[in-house]
Amino acid sequence: MPIPTPILMPSNHSRRAILGLAAGVAAMVALPGPARALDTQRAKVLVDKVVADINAVISSGRSETQMYRDFERIFERYADVPTIARYALGVDARRASAAQLREFTEVFKRYISVKYGRRFREFIGGKIVVNEARKIKSFYEVRTTAHLRGEAPFAVTFLVSDRSGADKFFNMFIEGVNMLLTERSEIGAMLDARGRDIDRMIADLRKIG
Repeated sequence: MPIPTPILMPSNHSRRAILGLAAGVAAMVALPGPARALDTQRAKVLVDKVVADINAVISSGRSETQMYRDFERIFERYADVPTIARYALGVDARRASAAQLREFTEVFKRYISVKYGRRFREFIGGKIVVNEARKIKSFYEVRTTAHLRGEAPFAVTFLVSDRSGADKFFNMFIEGVNMLLTERSEIGAMLDARGRDIDRMIADLRKIG
């Protein structure tokens, strides 16, 4: 599967850059009765649920720690975390053992939940509104708008596929910043700083999360 160069780009270019990542997305999903392909409506329904849960968390008044746990559950329920985690590891995913991949995926889920949970906590007092969905080759782009108090609205975009066997989002753009490319770059930098030692990186990532 082609892998894009880990460079942050404007959102339009970023979306084209990760086309290769979704090239193998399955066309059909096992459903009761005849199998039915992921379509624009289903992609939008998924993001409607994601956004509803995010809006509920940011308006809940819960503590910071509780909110991070809520965001972790959102990622676990709606994101294709294994695909995102493998992409973040890049070529190192090929040499990682099955145990290392499992451990990294679990730790990485917590890490991105806290990292992006902090970003979504900035939305307190505002809300996210789902706008439209469109098909891009074998996956779907669902555009939303974040409305924050005292700030101009900005785009939050989700990319959705059924590659995992269920409808999940596998990438997200906040104000044009590509989650996949950002995490690929940052995990790569962590590995570089630790002599490409996957176990050391996982141990230190656990502390950050």
